[in-house]
Amino acid sequence: MPRSVPAKATSEPASYEEALAELDQLLQAMEGGQLPLDRLLESYQRGSQLLTFCRGRLKAVEDQIQVLEEGQLKPWTSE
Repeated sequence: MPRSVPAKATSEPASYEEALAELDQLLQAMEGGQLPLDRLLESYQRGSQLLTFCRGRLKAVEDQIQVLEEGQLKPWTSE
């Protein structure tokens, strides 16, 4: 009988920061070397989903900045 995938493993994170936190937890668990092979594979797949989500969010922000700066990216200042 196939195991069910936890809801968290298929849901989209609420934010970029949430995705990074979950990705960090997955990496720590994977690097610990104590996960069974099937759980390791699930963690890798979820990590890939999270990475794709984060890249998409960063690209969207970059696109918004280009629009706000009239198509020209300017160096970020914290002022």
